[in-house]
Amino acid sequence: MSETSRKLTTIFCADVQDYTRLMGKDEEGTLSTLRRYRDAMKRLIEAHGGRVINTWGDGVFAEFPSVVEAVRAAIDTQNELAGYNAVINPDKQMLFRIGLNLGDVIADGDDLYGDGVNIAARLQSRAAPGGIVISNTVYDQVRNKVAVGFDFLGQLEVKNIDGGVPSYAVRIGSVQVVDTTSDYRSPRPERAPARAPEPVAQEPALQDWRRSYAAPLIVCIGLAILNGLTWHGEFWAKWPILAILWVTAFRYVRSNRQIDMAIASLVITGVGIVMINLFTWHGTPWAMWPLFGLAIAAALRWVSRPRSGV
Repeated sequence: MSETSRKLTTIFCADVQDYTRLMGKDEEGTLSTLRRYRDAMKRLIEAHGGRVINTWGDGVFAEFPSVVEAVRAAIDTQNELAGYNAVINPDKQMLFRIGLNLGDVIADGDDLYGDGVNIAARLQSRAAPGGIVISNTVYDQVRNKVAVGFDFLGQLEVKNIDGGVPSYAVRIGSVQVVDTTSDYRSPRPERAPARAPEPVAQEPALQDWRRSYAAPLIVCIGLAILNGLTWHGEFWAKWPILAILWVTAFRYVRSNRQIDMAIASLVITGVGIVMINLFTWHGTPWAMWPLFGLAIAAALRWVSRPRSGV
């Protein structure tokens, strides 16, 4: 039998708005859409360092060691699913509600229990369709670390939690910040939140790019200069430069949710093979054979991708 233990973690809880209505209209189509959307959600959760714990019914339950990455995964999820919904019939659109909470939970094997989990579920149930609601414990950790705004919603009543849980809606696009049927109550003066929400400045794209990719490029330039200064007729820097650029390219496609990771990986591998063939050229274009295999794999991946509409 597995032993139980306690740990502090970030709980991610999501489910579909009006799932019963969607199933009543088209069971097979709704199930197909749900699978596609949950596959995308699982990919984004894992890309941000989280793990999916369970997928029951129309729900997704996950945890993250990083609070910031949990919020980023939730934002990426809603943005990507909004793109999916934009190209299908409004009556078939599938809108997830997401709740996030940082709390102490009981771990029993791969399962999690406790108030930390229950709070995340309650936050999710009060989020607007396509929206995200976070607890004050999450807000305190991310308010100056993610480039979005927050709206204070008041105290959410939660069973067995005296005084409720201060909560915030993450401001993404034009999504209504909270379910209008939610049972929030205005914070009493003596129980006001520790701090009012502060607007978070949008980080310039150039600054974000520089922080992520400038270092590898500088290292590559430095290696090329060093090779030139110690030139003895051999361009030895090509190998570490190729390795650095290869890793950086994978890092880029991993962080870009608009790129098919499988196809991009095949393309990057193919470019690397071509470069190796050129760097070790002895008159034989041996790279054509692995490129042929990669091209077939990429084509199979392309034709097996889910259609834009459902």
